[in-house]
Amino acid sequence: MLNSRWLSEVAAAGALALLAINGVAHGNERGTVKTTLDGATVTIDYGRPTLKGRDVTKLIQPGAFWRIGSDAPTTIDADADLDFGGARVPKGKHILLAHYIESGKWSLVVSTKPASQYDPGAKLAEAPAEVQQGKDSVEEVTIQLSAKGSQGAIEITWGTMRLVGSFSVAR
Repeated sequence: MLNSRWLSEVAAAGALALLAINGVAHGNERGTVKTTLDGATVTIDYGRPTLKGRDVTKLIQPGAFWRIGSDAPTTIDADADLDFGGARVPKGKHILLAHYIESGKWSLVVSTKPASQYDPGAKLAEAPAEVQQGKDSVEEVTIQLSAKGSQGAIEITWGTMRLVGSFSVAR
């Protein structure tokens, strides 16, 4: 007869093993960046896929939405309402996407749905993003979040591509 303590320990070990396997299923690390802007705390959480020799410009087609990372959706969380491109984004956690409009033209989109389920009604805000070419290639998707005065900046780098967008705390 098996004793119940032994069964509990085996079940707990199995659950931990499943959590560990699920957490590294794709092998991508998570990244988190945080800043304070006009007293508001803003945090972005994202997956960090590696380039593995791929060409970033061939991974997404014009008109498509990029989930900016891997595995779980990239999120932006703020404890105050934000302003993206003149649109008010309510405080809380939302999904952050990049929209590849056409060659050389991108925007950052705050949405209620991930890229895989995106529809125009999910868009809370959209703001232009400047596209820049870096001189050095970055292997893992990297997001930087900074505050300069009353403006916040989001910089997304992968390969030699850099997308830079801005936002502020809503007034």
